[in-house]
Amino acid sequence: MTVLVPTAERMRDLAAGLAQACRAGDLIILTGDLGAGKTTFVQGLGRGLGVTEPVTSPTFVIARVHEAAGRIDLVHVDAYRLGSALDLDDLDLDATLADCVTVVEWGEGKVEHLSPDRLDVRIDRSDDADDEMRRVRFTGHGARWTAQALADMESGW
Repeated sequence: MTVLVPTAERMRDLAAGLAQACRAGDLIILTGDLGAGKTTFVQGLGRGLGVTEPVTSPTFVIARVHEAAGRIDLVHVDAYRLGSALDLDDLDLDATLADCVTVVEWGEGKVEHLSPDRLDVRIDRSDDADDEMRRVRFTGHGARWTAQALADMESGW
C-alpha cells in the first residue's frame, strides 16, 4: 500500500491514524533517506498513541521510551549509528517488544529478527527539491500485517 503525503502535518496525521490500529508487540521499521520524514512519522504515531512529551530523534541516545497516557508505550530507536544487529542486541529491545509499539528508524537489515510480524514503512522524497511530497509505502510481514489488515488500516484514515 502506498500513500502520497504533501506536508509534514499530513505525515503526522497519517501516522496518528496508524496508531489507532497499533497494539502492544508491534514492530515498525522505518526506512528513508536523511530528511525523508521518519521522525515526523514517529511524532504522529506518538500523538496517536497518547504520548504527551515531545518526540525527537534519538540519534545520540539511540533509544527512548515514551509513555503513552492510557495506551501503549512507544519505544523509538534510531539505528543509524549502529553497525549491525549485534549492536542492537545490546539495547535489549526484545525485553520491551511485547509490551510496547517499537519503531526503529534505519532498522532495515538490523531488527527483522525481533519479530516475524512487522510493518516496514518506506518514506521517499520527491526528486524535485521544491516539492515536499513524500511517498509512504507500507509493507506488512507475517499474520499481523496481512494485506487485509493493511486495507482495514487504510479504511480508518
